Amino acid sequence: MKRTAVIMAGGGGTRFWPVSRMSTPKQLVKLTGSDVMINETIKHYEHVIGRESTFIVTNEKQAKLLDKVLFPEVDRSQILIEPVQRNTAPCIIYAAMTLKKLYGDALMAVLPADHHISDIKEYERVLDIAFKTAEATDKIVTIGIWPTFASTGYGYIRFSTNPVEPGSEVYYLRRFVEKPRESVAKEYIQSGKYLWNSGMFIWKASVILDAFKEFLPDTYKKMEEIYDTLRTPGEEEAIRRVYPELEKISIDYGIMEKASDVYCIPAEFGWNDVGSWDALDSVFPHDEDDNVVVGSFEGIDTEGSVIFNKSNDKVITTIGVKDLVIVQTEDSILVCSKEQAQDVKLMVDRLKEKGRDDLL
Repeated sequence: MKRTAVIMAGGGGTRFWPVSRMSTPKQLVKLTGSDVMINETIKHYEHVIGRESTFIVTNEKQAKLLDKVLFPEVDRSQILIEPVQRNTAPCIIYAAMTLKKLYGDALMAVLPADHHISDIKEYERVLDIAFKTAEATDKIVTIGIWPTFASTGYGYIRFSTNPVEPGSEVYYLRRFVEKPRESVAKEYIQSGKYLWNSGMFIWKASVILDAFKEFLPDTYKKMEEIYDTLRTPGEEEAIRRVYPELEKISIDYGIMEKASDVYCIPAEFGWNDVGSWDALDSVFPHDEDDNVVVGSFEGIDTEGSVIFNKSNDKVITTIGVKDLVIVQTEDSILVCSKEQAQDVKLMVDRLKEKGRDDLL
């Protein structure tokens, strides 16, 4: 059965302001590798899924940017444009119905556009197992990450004690758990029964469409009504008409938390969701003072900080600071404690309220 990748790439990446902007969100900038993040995502799986089998769901503005930076092997007609953001469930059914229209059925790996993976060989091995499992069993499959610390920024997966078959790497998923308090996260780690929720899903298009039909019937019905227009000149008008009427809901809430007999594969391949500036601690090497430094920097008595300089002609200098995030672009400087790196989006909201669209 044909294997495809569906990359969700419509977000604004507000926690990575000021590098990530509405015009250049983090998936379209070089942040953790030698290429923009969405191309790094494609390189992660290209030995398991061909680049030409990549589909991307995004918004109109980002679609124009993607056209400029994506690998040439990615067919631009496979960039699916959402007229409005409706969270992850609508974009997934849009992609699933597109694959049904094109191929009758196909295997889908639904992937975020902006995660970092350091052990590509192991990632491809696990992804291959997930595809084979989804094809053989007609199950929904997700990949869980063995936690390395008691994160309060990730959701968790509770999985079964025993694999579905002796010797298998596949387990039953028991339940999803929202981001926990630190004390609870520590209990999860100690139990050995919880994984981080990676947000990666593998299934047949037909299987996830049946799940929509059962758990989100209104969304399914509205999209089914325009099915015949997909991959025709009438698609854009139909999507613009129907999409704003779809329920704004995530795939986790809408389907995954309700579905039974879901499989998960525990894995470890150097995964990081790169959700905020402090995440770069786990992606880049540290200097002798435990700093992560990208770009021009000189520091005295500076420890445990993330310094990211995107300016071409300015140097960041520090004296006597610890555990800070310092980011410089051509028009902005961000300074915050690493503990509050998740709150950078609040500054984006503040700038929006003040009408500083020139900085967004």
